[in-house]
Amino acid sequence: MMRDDFIFFHSLRVRWSEVDMQGIVFNGHYLTYFDVAFSEYWRGTGLPDVLQQASEGREMFARKATIEYHAPVHFDDVLDIGVRCAAIGRSSIRFVLAIYRGAELLNVGEMVYVYAETAARKSVPLPDSWRATIAGIEKNAPETA
Repeated sequence: MMRDDFIFFHSLRVRWSEVDMQGIVFNGHYLTYFDVAFSEYWRGTGLPDVLQQASEGREMFARKATIEYHAPVHFDDVLDIGVRCAAIGRSSIRFVLAIYRGAELLNVGEMVYVYAETAARKSVPLPDSWRATIAGIEKNAPETA
């Protein structure tokens, strides 16, 4: 995965509380890093945030999250986390994320969300306006399922 595959990056510095006895980031924190970067990506789109979605009775629920480790991350490393939309289905949307230290690829992840009615937890179609917004900002058009 290349840095050039991403048009959006969020930077953060690894905190002491995130490393284990070996001085390496504890594996559970990578999902937090991905979530923070995804939240900033979503904020940048201008699409409805989680509070607005909830007020409308619909939300995006996490359906799947994966992490593939390539190299360790250490205390005080400055990370760039790339986020891109890779695919949009009827009610689901798949994001690919990658963590870099400079040019070095450290970790890759995938997050899949399903748009659903909050109370019933039943999937509903993603709005066409969301599809258009995301397609308009991505370098490579997301796959459609």
